[in-house]
Amino acid sequence: MTIILRRATVDDLHAVGALHQRSRVAAYSSFLPPQALADPTPEAMGAYWAERWGWERDDHVMTVVERDGRLVGFSYVGPDDGDDPATGLLNAIHLEPTERGRGTGRALMADALATMRGRGWRRGVLWVLERNTAARGFYEHGGWRPTGERRDEYIGAHPTPQLRYAREVS
Repeated sequence: MTIILRRATVDDLHAVGALHQRSRVAAYSSFLPPQALADPTPEAMGAYWAERWGWERDDHVMTVVERDGRLVGFSYVGPDDGDDPATGLLNAIHLEPTERGRGTGRALMADALATMRGRGWRRGVLWVLERNTAARGFYEHGGWRPTGERRDEYIGAHPTPQLRYAREVS
């Protein structure tokens, strides 16, 4: 059973949204209460990605991964919001919960880094939830290191501290 990585199309976005919601619930349920993860619904998350794609598709790349014809993961890469035009932002890697530990995330990360190099970015950055130790370990194993920068974002009504990670991509 091999996986296939490909660039997303508009037809993928509702499935991406539903997968994103399942991934969030599986990854965050150990440290966030169920009511924080109940919204957005999978349908609302699909609508979110359709709207976001409409605004960002010219300078962002979404890669989806399929296993046996079924969408099982995605990544989303774009320019960093900071002042350095040589820095790209890995906005997301999300997987179906059953894909964890199967190499799918590593394949998406390798593709994201290749996309950044192809765009001429020398450095990649990302934000990860501080309490998401599995994701932090995944990124650290992939060569990403904490920068010391922090921010607070909300998932529902719950503040979720995030850490910024960086690595060279060229």
